[in-house]
Amino acid sequence: MKYFDELKRTMEWLARQPKTFFLGQTVAGPGTFMFQTLRDLPPEKTLEMPINESFQMQFSIGLALAGYIPISVYPRQNFLLIATADMVNMLDKLPAISANAVRPKMIIRVATGPDAPVHPGHQHVGNYAEAFRRMMNWVDVIELEEPEEIFPAYKHALEREDNKATMLIEHGNYYNEK
Repeated sequence: MKYFDELKRTMEWLARQPKTFFLGQTVAGPGTFMFQTLRDLPPEKTLEMPINESFQMQFSIGLALAGYIPISVYPRQNFLLIATADMVNMLDKLPAISANAVRPKMIIRVATGPDAPVHPGHQHVGNYAEAFRRMMNWVDVIELEEPEEIFPAYKHALEREDNKATMLIEHGNYYNEK
């Protein structure tokens, strides 16, 4: 199995699950390398978001609070940094400030940008996995290194009974390498 093919298969499986909803930049139309894994999803399962990462995270949290399972897509970790305050101070802290009464399950899909065949600039290729792990207690942060890790990780994120939010980090270079 190849990294890209496994991502595409997994996204299509997620789209068939009740309550899932994909939102983000280039989710409903082309623009980044991640779109190719989403191109065959039903339009009613996707929402193209404006380039406003913080709003996207807040909207995703709202969907989770309303009973949906959002898959919030950020093509680059560098731009997810803009939504970090919302992730760290809202999403990650909701269980603590609600005595575990509020536990919004959601999936944050993010990638390190590919740096080949053309390097897009340092503001597109960062990997902040360790920093995210250190900042958050309740949100799991998982890096997807091998194709065989992809489906089980997303399936666990969707089906987990503890209702934790999960950040799944893909590596853009692996789309063509593995």
